[in-house]
Amino acid sequence: MNRIPAREALARLRAGNRRFVTELHNRGAVVNHERRLAVAAGQAPFAVILGCSDSRVPVEIVFDQGLGDLFVIRVAGNIVAPSQVGSVEFAAEHYKTRLVVVLGHSRCGAVLATIDQLQRPAPMQSRNLHSIVDRVRPAVENLLGTGLECDPDALVDHAVRANIRASADHLRHGSPLIEQLIENDGMMVIGAEYSLETGDVDFFDGVPPDHEPIAS
Repeated sequence: MNRIPAREALARLRAGNRRFVTELHNRGAVVNHERRLAVAAGQAPFAVILGCSDSRVPVEIVFDQGLGDLFVIRVAGNIVAPSQVGSVEFAAEHYKTRLVVVLGHSRCGAVLATIDQLQRPAPMQSRNLHSIVDRVRPAVENLLGTGLECDPDALVDHAVRANIRASADHLRHGSPLIEQLIENDGMMVIGAEYSLETGDVDFFDGVPPDHEPIAS
């Protein structure tokens, strides 16, 4: 299979998101009978997206991609646990995918739940929900006591980005395989935030300098 370099994959995602935002997408061209037949025998996703389970952030639609284009992992709060690391490793080994994007989004419910738990602990919270909150907590708790509590919206904005950065950093340094691919084979792990209000995806963490968007 042809391996798409990380930088080209990132350019494809940027272009797809622009089509989505400007409503120039053509869903029929990427999701149709011919495409289903083409990918039935195998897949070669050009990017891995570790995103949040939020129903308002459907990854293929946000990036205007079709069947077989993206290897998508979704979990509340775009957290990184062993199963998520293993899924990224699987795509990297089996499909030679060299771009990984941790995609969070504005007003993330898991981040809001974590802030609420830190400020007003809920003893009756389920163990399963705690497993998510506890992984978001380290990225968020350092923001408390900085004065951001006086501006709840700013606190959430900073917390969302801190959580995305923490998840991306975990992937970069939590797997010998991924570390090796970053060091020797051009893999990139990037953090990005989707705006629920505008539909724009801001790639803000781990982006190479020559891929920074040009200010208008």
